[in-house]
Amino acid sequence: MLLSVKQMKRIFIEELRSHIGKEVVIAGWVDIRRDQGKMVFFDLRDMTGKIQCVVLPTNTQVIEIAKAMRLEWVLKINGKVNERPEKNVNKDVLNGDVELEVLNIEVLSKAETLPFDMSLDGYNLDLVTELDNRALVLRHPKIQAVFKVQETIIDSFRTFLKQNKFFEFQAPSITPAVAEGGSEVFQVDYFGRKAFLTQSPQLYKQIVMSAFERVFSVNKIFRAEPSTTTRHLTEVVSLDAEMGFIESWEDIRDMAEATVRFILEQVKVRNSEHLKLLKTDLPVMIEKTPTLSLTEAQQKIFETFNRDVRGEKDMNPQDEREICEIIKKETGSDFVFIYGYPTRKKPFYVFPNPENPEFNEGIDLLCRGLEWMSGGRRINKYDQLLEHVKIWNMDPNKIKMFLEAFKYGVPPEGGFALGAERITMQLLGLKNVREASMFPRDMERIDERFSELA
Repeated sequence: MLLSVKQMKRIFIEELRSHIGKEVVIAGWVDIRRDQGKMVFFDLRDMTGKIQCVVLPTNTQVIEIAKAMRLEWVLKINGKVNERPEKNVNKDVLNGDVELEVLNIEVLSKAETLPFDMSLDGYNLDLVTELDNRALVLRHPKIQAVFKVQETIIDSFRTFLKQNKFFEFQAPSITPAVAEGGSEVFQVDYFGRKAFLTQSPQLYKQIVMSAFERVFSVNKIFRAEPSTTTRHLTEVVSLDAEMGFIESWEDIRDMAEATVRFILEQVKVRNSEHLKLLKTDLPVMIEKTPTLSLTEAQQKIFETFNRDVRGEKDMNPQDEREICEIIKKETGSDFVFIYGYPTRKKPFYVFPNPENPEFNEGIDLLCRGLEWMSGGRRINKYDQLLEHVKIWNMDPNKIKMFLEAFKYGVPPEGGFALGAERITMQLLGLKNVREASMFPRDMERIDERFSELA
């Protein structure tokens, strides 16, 4: 027989320490259960933490329920908060000095037997199995820790930019044109017309910047890259910022560096327990992040590794790993900015270096061998934009709204974009970016693997 819990207001488990000697009502999931003779002990968890609960043998009706329940059952409990005996105190965990004497249990929901070990030490799934069982494994503390850190990354991005007078807007996900060129886009049938899922909010954030001066957005973007590598997804969260009245591309670099530094500081403060659980150390950002031109980076790679990539138009994954190794050894920094890419290898809106127009004023931020950020100065003069539209063989009618903003006066400007999943991956030392996406999309999966959907 299920017993009804007294009609008391539920409190969260993290608040129990302030209710010693009092009756309370809590609710959550059975996390650990163990019988010890005639008594039953179990841990109950909610969104704020865990508490050890004990059911005494004298409470006959409740002990029957306690002996029948299993892991992940959802309970509402009426109990008395007691201090633990001194010999059982664990000062290293939340509520390590208190326990809940269970007076009454209401079973809100039962759970089937778990398909694998979900204990903290016993959990050891491969990535495919983990993703196939995403709905369940999201309850595991290590998986939750990953996304608690990601939450801080995104929230800190917002907080820092708002502190610096940036205005937040939401860019559309369906666009009439491709912002960055190329064929790796998802085309959609938009009421019989051709449209695309956005690769980037770039054109929209420049439009909004022309009205609000400093803007940012947190957007889903889509890349139809036929890749199943450990660093690519088809849907990601892009953290985008754009600002007007800059003096040079260095203003963009400095704002991006300050943003990343703030994110790291916030993760260190807000997620210390999660970093400890995941056994990871944050990357090192020294007082001034090293900045190299693409040419300088390629020369360093040649001199250090005797591998000649001088003159290449971009950096490949091996180049990125090696230049990060070099900079780490030389300066102690896990970060390095690379700037000055060939103009024709970047989108039409990137500003060419006035002294050497073959190279642009675009910048990337690398960390531990992986690109975190792409950005730089943009073209703000209408005539120059039109020239680039022509050189890039673009149809100006498809970006008419974008060009209109620049027709009526736009200050020198630039911006940057960070990938939330890649940052999470690198911060936590994850091996695959899919571990940093709650519901990853790639060539082989939309929640379920395509082989299972056939």
